[in-house]
Amino acid sequence: MPTNLHDEAFRDSIGTIDDSGKRKFVFPKKPSGKLYEYRKIVSYVLLAILVANPFIKVNGNQFMMFNVLERRFNIFGFPFWPQDLYLFVLSMLVAVVFVIFFTVVFGRIFCGWICPQTIFLEMVFRRIEYWIDGDRGSQMRLDKQPWNAEKLRKRIFKWSIFFILSFFIANIFLAYVIGSDALFQMIARGPLVETGNFIALLIFTCVFYYVFVSFREQVCIIVCPYGRLQGVLLDNKSINVAYDFVRGEKTAGRAKFNKKEDRPATGKGDCIDCHQCVSVCPTGIDIRNGTQLECINCTACIDECNTIMTSIGYPPGLIRYATEDEIEKKEPFKFTARMKGYSAVLIILTGIFIGMLFLRNDVEALVLRLPGELFRHEGSSITNVYTYKIVNKTSTDFEDVTFKLISHDGDVSNVGKAEFSLPQEGISQGTIFIKIEEHALESEKTKLQLGIYSGDELLETTTTNFLGPRSFN
Repeated sequence: MPTNLHDEAFRDSIGTIDDSGKRKFVFPKKPSGKLYEYRKIVSYVLLAILVANPFIKVNGNQFMMFNVLERRFNIFGFPFWPQDLYLFVLSMLVAVVFVIFFTVVFGRIFCGWICPQTIFLEMVFRRIEYWIDGDRGSQMRLDKQPWNAEKLRKRIFKWSIFFILSFFIANIFLAYVIGSDALFQMIARGPLVETGNFIALLIFTCVFYYVFVSFREQVCIIVCPYGRLQGVLLDNKSINVAYDFVRGEKTAGRAKFNKKEDRPATGKGDCIDCHQCVSVCPTGIDIRNGTQLECINCTACIDECNTIMTSIGYPPGLIRYATEDEIEKKEPFKFTARMKGYSAVLIILTGIFIGMLFLRNDVEALVLRLPGELFRHEGSSITNVYTYKIVNKTSTDFEDVTFKLISHDGDVSNVGKAEFSLPQEGISQGTIFIKIEEHALESEKTKLQLGIYSGDELLETTTTNFLGPRSFN
């Protein structure tokens, strides 16, 4: 094991807090290397998807929308209404189990490669910062530098760009929440008319601005609950960004590189204690201390260590993706019973979700007897009064909508117009009377089946109860 692991004191505090309890602002070195190039490609593809998602329409539905205020959600173009809450909860459960399964197998790779917070910070804001302020050393000198013309110019330029980007991100976020159509309408009406929404937009802008200018990695360390789950989900068989302490420490531990000595003969490990893996880390940790809460598996330390190892003629891979058992016991990765259990649960939940998705109705109707109302005699007929509510979950307008009895002979009359319209993604509600001949009733409570038609097209069927007298002719 690495010598540092015998002293676990570093686990008693966060890596970005000094001994006095003050925050140590992290100035990471600009990463470079093969994995960083892969991560850039993945990040920019995901950024394009993230920005485009709320503006893509599938069958008239926004591709992704999370309208919490109206409890309406669109996931991959499928609209979920309040009546579909069970489906939305199930989809979220599938997502949670997938993340858990992915973490058990691959560690916290989601945070370093997929999380929007990391992508925006590392691939957008930090790259702008490297362009304006320079690399790690230049940033540290600029931070300690007194407020002169150069520092003021760089700070105003950088913070202005950051604020514009934060405003753009806030608009994208708002498109996910209220819908892209509503966002465009809000922009067209202007901030004077949409004062409340514009204030909310500025609040979100300020939150994003604060996160990316100042709070930064503290979101991953302090705020995000996923990092806390890491300690529960990971074990010695999970693939993680790991330091090969067997090779790096050997018998004599790590030491500075001296090209004149016979290093293998001294028993010193391959780690030359250059601290470049620490300098490049965006959360300011030393990966050589083992798996830590702050590690987001961004692989910056892997690239940096490989560069150093190659430059001194040592094989790369001192820091790499590996399991603890692979490093310590030379055991290859195995798909454990625990992983199989999570994958089985994920497959079952996904199957249930897909099945329920196909059984979901695009038009949903609810017909209930009017509370406090009994039946009425009208000659040889019995009449009941009902209220109805029809939800159209599609992006299609339905005209000439009527009710028809399917299970029994009788008449259905709508209060007001005989036929009505059902707007796209809208709700129609009203009152209807159902009249049935008394001799057709089988008991005092008869279950009826109603069809909701648009012209001759059957949109939906529903059932309701029909009350009649206790005695029958």
